[in-house]
Amino acid sequence: MSQTATLDKRTAGAVITEDLTADFHALGLAGCIDKLTVPLRHQGVCVRWETPHHGVEIPATCANLLYHAAQETLTNAFRHSHATELTVRLAAVDHGVRLTITDNGVGFNYNSQSTSRKRGYGVCLMTMAVHEAAGTISIDSAPDKGTQVAITIPLD
Repeated sequence: MSQTATLDKRTAGAVITEDLTADFHALGLAGCIDKLTVPLRHQGVCVRWETPHHGVEIPATCANLLYHAAQETLTNAFRHSHATELTVRLAAVDHGVRLTITDNGVGFNYNSQSTSRKRGYGVCLMTMAVHEAAGTISIDSAPDKGTQVAITIPLD
């Protein structure tokens, strides 16, 4: 593999970074994800949270997957969306947990042939990881309509 084709972790990493040993026990998954929204807030994006009033026990592997999916989604919003509002929703669903991140940014045509060639490794790797965990992912976006990414991971 040539040097230009090699994926360098330092240059391919997300703009929004956080210690990979995020303290899920101290902050919980929502608290760790909230820390990822700081760069968006500094850009003036209004970040809203919708979480259950009761705690849901999420296994560490599931929390780690959702955390990294949030990191990729929020990085893309930071880099590309020009959003002014963003909503993060973490909810218990039938035998699982769902993370939904919605922004009111510029959006894009997700199913477009030309867009699919431009997609980075992050979305592809995120999709593969979610499917490997028997989860589902949906990306709903359209030009000038914002973007919504919803990831559901089974807990049993």
